[in-house]
Amino acid sequence: MLSVQAAEKLILDLVTPVSDIETVSLADSLGRVLGQTVRSQLDFPHWDNSAMDGYAVRYADVATVPTTLAIVEEIPAGRVPQRPLQPGEAARIFTGGLLPEGADTVVMQENTQRDGARVTVVSSPAARSFVRSQGSYYRAGADLLTPGTVIGAAEIAVLAAAQCVTVPVYRRPRLAILSTGDELVDIHQPLGPGQIVDSNRYALAALIEQAGAVPMPLGIVPDQRAATQRAIANALTQADWVISSGGVSVGDYDYVDQVLAELGATIHIRAVAVKPGKPLTVASFGKDTNPQLYFGLPGNPVSSLVSFWRFVQPALRKLSGQSTGWSPRFVWAKTDSDLRAGGQRETYLWGRLSLGDAGYRFALAAGGHSSGNLINLSRTSGLAMVPVGETRLPAGSTVRVLVVGNVSA
Repeated sequence: MLSVQAAEKLILDLVTPVSDIETVSLADSLGRVLGQTVRSQLDFPHWDNSAMDGYAVRYADVATVPTTLAIVEEIPAGRVPQRPLQPGEAARIFTGGLLPEGADTVVMQENTQRDGARVTVVSSPAARSFVRSQGSYYRAGADLLTPGTVIGAAEIAVLAAAQCVTVPVYRRPRLAILSTGDELVDIHQPLGPGQIVDSNRYALAALIEQAGAVPMPLGIVPDQRAATQRAIANALTQADWVISSGGVSVGDYDYVDQVLAELGATIHIRAVAVKPGKPLTVASFGKDTNPQLYFGLPGNPVSSLVSFWRFVQPALRKLSGQSTGWSPRFVWAKTDSDLRAGGQRETYLWGRLSLGDAGYRFALAAGGHSSGNLINLSRTSGLAMVPVGETRLPAGSTVRVLVVGNVSA
């Protein structure tokens, strides 16, 4: 049985990022991963412009103050200056306005006194004060954004400023989802005795979608060896990776590991020292340089989600082409409650993570922390980790918390 850290490293080492690139519109690029270097033919700023409302002047005219200059022009943002600035002259200028030829400094209006068509500068500025020089942020032709960048709102703003109408991105990975178990029914079916709704399919599809990949739910697989083999073989032909829930324990009706071996898979992980989520199968098909991965997650709803958050999500970030930031995000937080564990496995307890003036705080979800208790998993934003060897972390302790949702204030 592998440690959590060993399992995480092994999984990440198995992943080869997608390399196929497609072109999407800028409006459709949010959340996608950039597939090629983007360069612009524009300098940023495009021209010398003012960073302040005030007066554009020649520094030589205002090195000694007070000095009075003739106002010869007004230049709001977007207007082209009409004439070069001569010695003894100033131009009224507003934030974003183009500096006229001959001007090299902006005096903020608070340091001036205006009288009609003349202005007196009463405080000497430094040379080139409040001037945003052409190309000072970015020079045309240099790398603007590099492959592996996740495109967020800031990146979209940069791409729009560079007049990128379309964006080259890595294609979204496709992940097939299988749910195994005779007890499962779809949400559209009435429940019979001993049956439960297949909630894992919908939860995993949502997590895959959130991670920027394409979920491909392929339905419920009965606890039959031949049916399991057909379902897995079919899924492998349709997707980059396959994720199943259930069927990976050691029960008489758990066939996943047997079927994977029969289909020629190399099984790398069968169990991890983690709670919830001990039964975890990770297998690969195909070449060592670009294997097709199979993740067999536990069937219990909480175990399935925790396994995805802890092991699948980081691997999926790498598969998607992200250049950095694959590892799970942990923060240190003070726990409001005692956290208890068995001490034999790395244990994750779910609850709400908040951020205040004193830092992060973790509030344990109320109710039982059974791997089958899906109900109190709602509104979870953090998983508090109790290390191996620890059986109790008292309230007020500082603990590591895996961030899995939106952190509240």
